[in-house]
Amino acid sequence: MTIRNAQSKDTEKILNLLQQVLELHAKIRPDIFIPGTTKYTCEELKSLLEDKNKPIYVAVDENDSVIGYAFCQIQNQPFSTNMIQFKSMFIDDLCVDAVCRGQHIGEKLFEHVKSEAKKIGCYEVTLNVWAGNTGAERFYEKMGMKTKERNMEIIL
Repeated sequence: MTIRNAQSKDTEKILNLLQQVLELHAKIRPDIFIPGTTKYTCEELKSLLEDKNKPIYVAVDENDSVIGYAFCQIQNQPFSTNMIQFKSMFIDDLCVDAVCRGQHIGEKLFEHVKSEAKKIGCYEVTLNVWAGNTGAERFYEKMGMKTKERNMEIIL
């Protein structure tokens, strides 16, 4: 297994993995997520591949077939004048193919993101986890992440 930048040839497999993530989220929050859809269309995904501020890293097997991904965004933080300015790497989405889980692919993807973030001078790596996605919460805690802030809601 190797990790590299995503390429246009990876689009179909990435879309498949995006659907796996969407189905998980739709089970957790059917009031928000629509089953049978994906976060991006094929055209949107191809456009993202061109955006240097939104790197997508893929884990590939010995046949160069995508088995996991990490969608990232380079952000300048914070958005307030009363805080120290710094660069951050936000993990927008991380997924390992369901048939490949348990092989430490997610850990390697996460470590790759951290390494890339360090290379470009980021202060931190951040992400969001949906409440109810306890597997993801455990994984990220195992990787050393801690809660920075909480986003709360009241449904009307």
